[in-house]
Amino acid sequence: MKFIDTHCHLEGEEFHADRDAVVQRAREAGCQRIFLPAIDLKSCHTVLDVCRRYPGFCHPMLGLHPEEVRSDWCDQLAAIKDIIMLNVQRSMLNVIAIGEVGLDFYWSREFEQQQLEAFEEQVRWSVETRLPLMIHCRKAQNELVTILKRYAKDLPGGVFHCFTGNEQEARQLLEFDGFVLGIGGVLTFKKSHLPEVLPACVPLERIVLETDAPYMAPVPMRGQRNESAFVQHVILRLAEAYGVAEEVVCATTNRTVRKIFSIE
Repeated sequence: MKFIDTHCHLEGEEFHADRDAVVQRAREAGCQRIFLPAIDLKSCHTVLDVCRRYPGFCHPMLGLHPEEVRSDWCDQLAAIKDIIMLNVQRSMLNVIAIGEVGLDFYWSREFEQQQLEAFEEQVRWSVETRLPLMIHCRKAQNELVTILKRYAKDLPGGVFHCFTGNEQEARQLLEFDGFVLGIGGVLTFKKSHLPEVLPACVPLERIVLETDAPYMAPVPMRGQRNESAFVQHVILRLAEAYGVAEEVVCATTNRTVRKIFSIE
C-alpha cells in the first residue's frame, strides 16, 4: 500500500523524543508524504523546520486555527500572511495549503466574531494565492458554509478535515467544487456511523486520508498516540465500507490529493 497522510501534527511536542522513528515507521507502512498543518504563528515556524528536516516527504500548511483566535489574533494573522506571501512570491518554503483554519464553537463562542473574521480573511488568502484550504469545523457548519458561499466561484478547493457528520452535512459540504472530506481514525470507532454514511453519499474520489496525529488513533490502536503508520487501519475500514480492494482506496485517494494540492 502507498498512501498520503494529509493531516498530521508531526511538529508537536508529542513527537520530540522519537520523530525520526515515527517517520521511519510511516515510510515502512507505505506512507509517501505527510502534510503538516500549523495552528498559530509559533507552530508555523516549527512546521517549516520539520518539513525542512524531511524534504520531499513532509509538506507545510500554514494558518491560524480557530481555537487559537484570541486577543492577539490580528497580529498573529498578519505575521502568518507575511510568511505565506513570501513563499508564494519566492517559492522558498513550498507551502502547499492554507491551514489549519476554520470555525470551532464546540467549547465556547466567546471569540465567535473574531473567529468568523479570521476565517474569512484566510479564505481570501486562498483565493488570492490559489492555495487550497485545510478546514477545521466543529459545531459551526452553518456559519462556515455561509462564509464559503461568498467565495464559492473563486475557491481553489481544499479539505474538510476530520469529517464525522451525517449524510445531509456531507452533501452540503460536497456542493463546493474541488473540496473533499478528510477521513481518519473516527471511521474505525465502534459507534461511528461513517461506514454507512460515506458509501451512501460520498464518492470515493471525494475522500482523502488523514490521521490528525497525535490525536484519534484508529482501532485497534485506540488509546495510543496516533501516527501516520496507523493510516493502514483506516484504509482497511474504507475498503470494507466501499467494497473495494485496499489498493483501490490508496490509488483513488492519492490521485485526489495530488489534484487538490498540485503535487507530483
